[in-house]
Amino acid sequence: MKKAQVVFIPSSGLSHLVSTLEFANLLINRDNRLRITVLLMKLPNTSEGESYIDSLTIPDSLHLINLPESSLPPSTDPASAMTALLEAQKPYVKQAVSNLTAEEQQHGPLAAVVVDMFCTTMIDVAKDFSVPALIFYTAGVASLGLMLHLHTLFERDNFDSTQLQKQNELAVPCFANSVPVNSLPSFMLDKGFESFFMSFVGGLKKTNGIIVNSFEELESHAVHSFFSHPDLAGLPTIYPVGPLLNPEPKTKSIVDSDDIIKWLDDQPHSSVVFLCFGTRGAFYADQIQEIAHAIENSGVRFVWSLRKPSPEGFMSAPSDYPLSDLISLLPEGFLDRTAEFGKVVGWAPQAQILAHQAIGGFVSHCGWNSILESMYLGVPIAAWPLYAEQQANAFELVCELKLGVEIALDYRVEFNGAHNYVVTAEKIERGIKSVLDKDGEVRKKVKKMSEKSKKTLLEGGSSYSCLGNLIDYIMNHA
Repeated sequence: MKKAQVVFIPSSGLSHLVSTLEFANLLINRDNRLRITVLLMKLPNTSEGESYIDSLTIPDSLHLINLPESSLPPSTDPASAMTALLEAQKPYVKQAVSNLTAEEQQHGPLAAVVVDMFCTTMIDVAKDFSVPALIFYTAGVASLGLMLHLHTLFERDNFDSTQLQKQNELAVPCFANSVPVNSLPSFMLDKGFESFFMSFVGGLKKTNGIIVNSFEELESHAVHSFFSHPDLAGLPTIYPVGPLLNPEPKTKSIVDSDDIIKWLDDQPHSSVVFLCFGTRGAFYADQIQEIAHAIENSGVRFVWSLRKPSPEGFMSAPSDYPLSDLISLLPEGFLDRTAEFGKVVGWAPQAQILAHQAIGGFVSHCGWNSILESMYLGVPIAAWPLYAEQQANAFELVCELKLGVEIALDYRVEFNGAHNYVVTAEKIERGIKSVLDKDGEVRKKVKKMSEKSKKTLLEGGSSYSCLGNLIDYIMNHA
């Protein structure tokens, strides 16, 4: 039997690592000729992924290698820090790949290198070993198309971020509607990030194919634009193979996750709103007060995952508040008054909570993993994006796909943690009530999308076929 080895190089962020490992498992479960080695880079002074990896059962065909840790030059700018980390790790990556090629007799030849979207500089490694480089893109197809289109405008039409800021909206091939400029990612609008943006997206264009954690039934306009629009048609082939969903590491928080689930067991079907803002989401005191007033005024049942901002902005994960801090942070008496119908928690097992029948709506930052989980589990989203590509995700979800309701599509948090305005309690309350509307159109559409997202991975589904095409491509290079 012909065998092949594939090397994965994920970036060090937890959400990227989790979906990378999910994808690796999907590949080896689908085709037993493949052996996958994942090279793990660790950011100095973080242990973010360790407890997650410890919680996994690793199959025989999946091999994890921890690369040596690199010390980095002190840098406040996250793009420079990431670039420095990747350059420092490159020699270790090349050595690890070289060691694997020596095992060709046993495990088959190296057939491809799959690099995370933020690690495009590692494409050089694939070139050194004369194998295809594939990108693993952890956001959606529309977000990918937006990046590539803007890169083309910057490169071909001498357009730049200063001119971009003067526009109200932008026609983008992978969106059916014009995209408001305030729904674009911050790093597209910031002159200081332009060189990072150009090299990052330029790297995406140099690859042999882009694997996307999405599926055609969810983003049909965006997927078709890659085949039909002249600005996108000449770019690398895309392989939408999602949804790749995240099993979660068990972690303790203020309230034990078993307590949350037990409490949800006692609530009526689809009656609870879940507020949770991802691995990096946190707010300051003024915004927390508005959220608390909105929850209390709406009178709805709730689970609120409330985290303490990291002093380093969102480059570091938030932590949980001690109870004494929560009491002084929230409106006086809030925890007592809402004790019967709600829970304020720290870290929360998101997928487990979203899967519970008591959950009727999800106030979310619109990180792509969260959108996929919510759609899969049939829970409508009230969109409140924070950073990265989340504004574009929120615009797509609410305005293009009509699968979510709006809280604040133009809200954004900068790298240092500063936010552009405070969302009022009235706006938040309107979003909460709207997302819990039992007869709303959004809820009906989300239920249908939930069924499609389960079928797409089964034989005959678009993601199943796409994964087959990708495996054929890899095996042809073995």
